[in-house]
Amino acid sequence: MIPKETIDKIFEESRIEEVIGEFVNLKKSGSNFKGLSPFSEEKSPSFYVSPSKQIFKDFSSGKGGSVVTFLMEHEHFTYPEALKFLARKYNIEIQEEEQSPEQLQLENEREALYLIHQFAATTYKDNITELQEGRAIGMSYFKERGFTIDTIKKFELGYSPEDRNYLAGKALSKGYKKDLLLKSGIILEKGDYLNDRFAARVMFPIHNLSGRVIGFGGRTLKKDKTVPKYVNSPETDIYHKSKVLYGIFQAKKSIIKNDRCLLVEGYTDVISLHQAGVENAVASSGTALTNEQIKLIKRFTNNVTVLFDGDAAGIRAAFRGIDMFLEEGLNVKVILFPDGEDPDSFARKNAPDALQKYLDNATDFIHFKCKVLLEEAGGDPIKKAELIRDIVTSVAKIPDPIKRTVFTQETSRLMDISEQTLLNELNKIRASNFKEQNKRNNRADAPQQSASGNYPEEAPPFFDVPPEYAAESESKEDHFLKAQENELIRILLQYGHHSIQMPGEGDEEEEVNIHIAEFITASLDEDNITFENPVYQAIYNEYKKQLLSNTVPDEKYFLNSHDVEINNAIINLMDFKYELHNWEQHHIIVIKEEDLLPSAVETAVNRLKLATVQRNITALQNKIKIDCSDSDIQELMLYQQAKKQLSVILGRN
Repeated sequence: MIPKETIDKIFEESRIEEVIGEFVNLKKSGSNFKGLSPFSEEKSPSFYVSPSKQIFKDFSSGKGGSVVTFLMEHEHFTYPEALKFLARKYNIEIQEEEQSPEQLQLENEREALYLIHQFAATTYKDNITELQEGRAIGMSYFKERGFTIDTIKKFELGYSPEDRNYLAGKALSKGYKKDLLLKSGIILEKGDYLNDRFAARVMFPIHNLSGRVIGFGGRTLKKDKTVPKYVNSPETDIYHKSKVLYGIFQAKKSIIKNDRCLLVEGYTDVISLHQAGVENAVASSGTALTNEQIKLIKRFTNNVTVLFDGDAAGIRAAFRGIDMFLEEGLNVKVILFPDGEDPDSFARKNAPDALQKYLDNATDFIHFKCKVLLEEAGGDPIKKAELIRDIVTSVAKIPDPIKRTVFTQETSRLMDISEQTLLNELNKIRASNFKEQNKRNNRADAPQQSASGNYPEEAPPFFDVPPEYAAESESKEDHFLKAQENELIRILLQYGHHSIQMPGEGDEEEEVNIHIAEFITASLDEDNITFENPVYQAIYNEYKKQLLSNTVPDEKYFLNSHDVEINNAIINLMDFKYELHNWEQHHIIVIKEEDLLPSAVETAVNRLKLATVQRNITALQNKIKIDCSDSDIQELMLYQQAKKQLSVILGRN
């Protein structure tokens, strides 16, 4: 764990314009820099970097944040990886907090496992050129499959000889310990002998995101049916099958560039596609697709194309994968190969242009499911009803309501069934799924929380309605409330550390000097004002927490957080695209916001209170229309009186 003091130093020493300038061609624009967006295609620059605020804002994609946020978005680093990248660049030593003896031993063992796997990979790779057996069997096999020397090197392909003690003997002679060799899973102990798990197999090393070897797949070339065709590494401290995709290290740059990932089934599928120029392909390594693997893809793109064999088993596997991708919010397309073909064989039989043309004709999941299931149903109306329910079940998994609406309309058109009928079924399924999820999580009555646990999320809407019955988008009251929340959080972060003069308690009392942060928090807490925007409420809660320790946090404090939603909220409150540049030297008098702080702060607080009161009045009025009670009427009268008083203060009467 990196200590907070070191993190603060990294942020202080880093120069955002220097770091981003390595990835984006920046040009000076006043006190800022600007360039073309690295996140979207554009001809006019809308990407801004502010050295004074140490932030960036991309107006074309909406992304923004600190230098760490940029590295996380652009290079897909994790938060610690981005910090370590900056520490290396600015020669900042990272002394991670002291580990317990148990933690230290575990970390040392993990590093030893990495070294053992790299040693094994290097040995297997050398065998296909240095051993007669390796050349005759391993290299010959790879050449028969059409793999070039460059491809073999790219994926570090190799060979394990029939001598089962060969690798263990070399490893022990190099000083690797027996107990760690056994923990790696590469070496097995049988009686008094140490055997190579992968003896007499061609080898496919499995790399993690940073390129370190963490496991292997080994394929036998023998025709003995009692011998399993493939043997894979067991689970270890560094290898978890459910969290790994074969080829992700070699494919990640191409996935980002193409904004699409191709998912195949096996090692040779990936290798043949890469050799044919299709380098954004990865494989689930023969295991059933997992949520962890999908989230790994989502780090690089929201678009995935699933490539499957054209047999029945491949189609059913495609169906399972589609639903899992949809549930994670990814955009899914499907490609089925002709019977008897797979990505490996198809790539080897066709020229790169023909292969690319075939891949460009991917089908979206709705058309794919409709086509396949309609063929299965034939003219049977009962089977057709079942397939419609099957398709709606997939659509119901899509978290985005707009996408759900579009796919519901498309299903209605393809299946020749009314949209309202589909919506009724979709709502039933989503309601049922929501209840089932709450039961599984044992929190049916608990509020939903974000992944960070900082603030409650908006309840997931599981009822969809046709556009003609949809409610109006946003009332004027809601818009007013949002605007006031924005303004108050902005003032709190930008000027919270400033002091202002406020009237004393009595008419003749002298003015008192008070921090803006204290004035705002005391004013809001006095009337139990909370923020409708959950991200703002999280910011406000953390703000008050820091005040208790005599710290007044500003924008930079929250930008140093790796919470993406908080980062985006802060950036959207900081408009540095248009700034004043030394107008005074041209004898132009400019009234600055700092000069008007006392009235601006008081006005912002009262406007938020007014917006909150108006929201409560509307809610009570709606309630009274349905079920009127004396207490509701009394409460309404109190709110109306408060509204009148606030309106007078704000000069709205």
